[in-house]
Amino acid sequence: MAFITSGTRFISFTSYDDLVERDGRLLESNEGVTTDQLDDYLIAASSRILTQIRNTDWWRDQCFRLDSTLKNDLRLLPSVNGIYIKSREQEFKDLNIYFALSEYVYPSLADWGNPDSAEVKKIAHYQDQYNKLFKEVIESGDWYDFDLDGTIELTEKQPNIQNRVRMR
Repeated sequence: MAFITSGTRFISFTSYDDLVERDGRLLESNEGVTTDQLDDYLIAASSRILTQIRNTDWWRDQCFRLDSTLKNDLRLLPSVNGIYIKSREQEFKDLNIYFALSEYVYPSLADWGNPDSAEVKKIAHYQDQYNKLFKEVIESGDWYDFDLDGTIELTEKQPNIQNRVRMR
């Protein structure tokens, strides 16, 4: 299933069905959660993921390298448009689900008075999964169609190379 769009407007990486496919017990054990609520969470999560991508060094470096009119001015950086993500579709769906579950769904259901509750543990699990996958996707740098021509050329693929420094 492709990303959810409305004409030329990006809405979400995933739908309610994708979320239920990942964690079907969510609705069985929590009667208070509605499908509309879950769809809203997924849309909000997609928006946050795009914002997080925009704030990465990889996005900044790519935009400045490919568009000289930006003149290294951070205020001119364009927003990330989900429609132009042409590769790693499954990874973005997984990111969306992990983020929605850890930041919206389970926090609304968690028993915060009990740090050993299942929901609190699931929040930590999905946050960890999200962070690992987000790092992997950003480091790959091979999924965005910067020139909007429908394909990702070699010049648009730029892995994010980080110097790992040991701190003492």
